[in-house]
Amino acid sequence: MTPTPGRKIVVAHSVRVDAPQHEIQTNKALARWLAQILGLKFGGSYDPEKHRDRELYLLPTQTIVGSARARELGIKGPDDLWGGFVEHDFICTKAITHGLRSHLAQAPEGWSPLFSERVRNVVLDGLSVFALEDARPAAEHLLYAGPIRLKPIHACAGRGQEVIKSLDGFDEILARPEAQQIFSEGVVLEQDLSEVVTHSVGQSFIGGKVLSYCGDQYLTRDGQGEEVYGGSNLLAVQGGYEQLLALDLPGDVRLAIEQAQVFDSAADEAYPRFFASRRNYDIAQGLDASGRKRSGVLEQSWRMGGASSAEVAALQAFANDPQMRAIRVSSVETYTDQALPADAIEVYRGPAENSAFLLKYVTVKSYDG
Repeated sequence: MTPTPGRKIVVAHSVRVDAPQHEIQTNKALARWLAQILGLKFGGSYDPEKHRDRELYLLPTQTIVGSARARELGIKGPDDLWGGFVEHDFICTKAITHGLRSHLAQAPEGWSPLFSERVRNVVLDGLSVFALEDARPAAEHLLYAGPIRLKPIHACAGRGQEVIKSLDGFDEILARPEAQQIFSEGVVLEQDLSEVVTHSVGQSFIGGKVLSYCGDQYLTRDGQGEEVYGGSNLLAVQGGYEQLLALDLPGDVRLAIEQAQVFDSAADEAYPRFFASRRNYDIAQGLDASGRKRSGVLEQSWRMGGASSAEVAALQAFANDPQMRAIRVSSVETYTDQALPADAIEVYRGPAENSAFLLKYVTVKSYDG
């Protein structure tokens, strides 16, 4: 359990220099809401001069990478932020989900083969690639079992992914002018499933409270017609996974929670300097090329994410009624300009990175209807 962050100032921190306006404004809205719940002052957006020598509780838009950056921000542990810290950039990406094709394949500094060993039974079939010359052998190995999905490790919201059905199709990707850069930055090659349901499982440790949740997420189309993240429906409880699993849950949801727990523990073991107070995992369940049911963790999110507004709404509900056992909360992102639904809480309304308009809001419903 994370201790209450004293009388710190809650500060929004947009990590990316070129962050889109909707990300910056969402970050500020959630930080302001969080400060209100914790009974702390909201200090606006992080300013190294303004906030020098102040005790801060940060809400960063990205996982904090590197000890030097953490020191600059005054982050010593999970009590100092709602998010996470890693020593190396790749650790907070999709890359850690899968191992390498062989011990001869290129890997980034700090790579831990222990992680992929620990999670092998809770992820889909796949490989991580960090060099163009390692890409084709990895694809050839995986394509024997059916179509694969190519996922750049720094892409988010499902953007930039492609499904490859043959080695010839993969060779076409390798022949592109940008192939060298894409693969050197890191790519995950993973078996593609059909009839997919994506579960969200996670925990938040905020102000002395532990929040655990499960749910599902869905896609929508942005202004360019691309399928992207559209929202999450969560069932949240006060307490740990034990309290969550004490609820009456379907078998597929229980499996997703158990797989997320294995993934979460593996991160602590393989990367011991890692810490996070927001731990979110996406678990895909669907059919493989042979029609068999598969379930596996896709990736982690140790930062502000699409479901964060729903988590804050749940925290607000539990603060309002400490005796409440569980609550249903939903975060919604739509690229269609529309009126806010009744009883919804608006998080952001305005332009988006890839669209002229984006609306983000939250709804709250009782657990028992």
